[in-house]
Amino acid sequence: MQMTFRWFGEGDRVPLEYIRQIPSVKGIVSALYDIPVGDAWPMEKIAALKARVEAAGLALSVIESIPVHEDIKLGRPSRDRYIENYRSSIRAMGRLGIPVLCYNFMPVFDWTRTDLAVKNPDGSTCLCYDHATIDSIDIRADRLDLPGWATAYAREELAALLDAYAGMDTGMLWKNLEYFLRAVVPVAAESGVRMAIHPDDPPWPIFGLPRIIKGEEDLDRLVKTVDNPANGITFCTGSLGPDRGMDLVRTIGKYARMGRVHFVHLRNIRRFGERSFCETAHTTESGDIDVYAVMKELAASDYKGMMRPDHGRMIWGEEGRPGYGLYDRALGAMYLWGLWEGIQKSKERGMRR
Repeated sequence: MQMTFRWFGEGDRVPLEYIRQIPSVKGIVSALYDIPVGDAWPMEKIAALKARVEAAGLALSVIESIPVHEDIKLGRPSRDRYIENYRSSIRAMGRLGIPVLCYNFMPVFDWTRTDLAVKNPDGSTCLCYDHATIDSIDIRADRLDLPGWATAYAREELAALLDAYAGMDTGMLWKNLEYFLRAVVPVAAESGVRMAIHPDDPPWPIFGLPRIIKGEEDLDRLVKTVDNPANGITFCTGSLGPDRGMDLVRTIGKYARMGRVHFVHLRNIRRFGERSFCETAHTTESGDIDVYAVMKELAASDYKGMMRPDHGRMIWGEEGRPGYGLYDRALGAMYLWGLWEGIQKSKERGMRR
């Protein structure tokens, strides 16, 4: 298993030189952030990113992500052009030896929270999601009152997208995902790139938009759509964990043993209400996810892929991108690596007996 860390490029307040100082972290998860969605990624720009990471003594292990254009999700006639650009970007990744591509198929909105700085009793702040708040928001109003999305779309652009998705059900969105996968997975396989879809976050519909990567049944359908090891999963405990019926430990073991888990986002959450939660420190005692059991199951499955500590709290007075400060994610990386090392050494001792 390789421990990695998310880095948002030269504009990130957490520099690569600091990330390198975190023991156990060897890989970087990053992307090109100045390429318009739908355009092919120039190989020279990916190569420059890779060289910058390597100059800091790290490896560019995961691209997260090459965004999927909305026309592909909507199944518009223009999708073939955008899919060909996507295939070109995958080929460039492969030529540069970057092994994993994390992506998602969430319409309009990526991961969604209602508060980016809820204050905890210990003085730290965290990201939270309250479904009642989501239900109360009129996203067609002049001002979209949603953290992180107030300026993502102009009002007219957002309205046009919502109109385009009106009437689209999960079946239609699935057909468009399957069309996309059948076009890109063979290219990924030929290029030595493993595609790893990120689950919907949160794992239920929001704003009336369909979501289709919510749980085990959806993951089963995904891996069967193109039965190729290059067609895999980013298993995110914080995205699947809000579903109280989700058996995270059994499910991650199932897909890891199939060789379909290529990337793991590990974080903890505390659920409250039916569809609401707050993110916590990474430790098992901090939330509702048994992080130790997840790590133990990954070790039992002989997982050799990438992992990163996902969203962290803001602690020790740090300011920056919510969920992506240095300190708490560094603590998370060390906690996860400590669990991993302990579990692996216990396995080794058991094998010698």
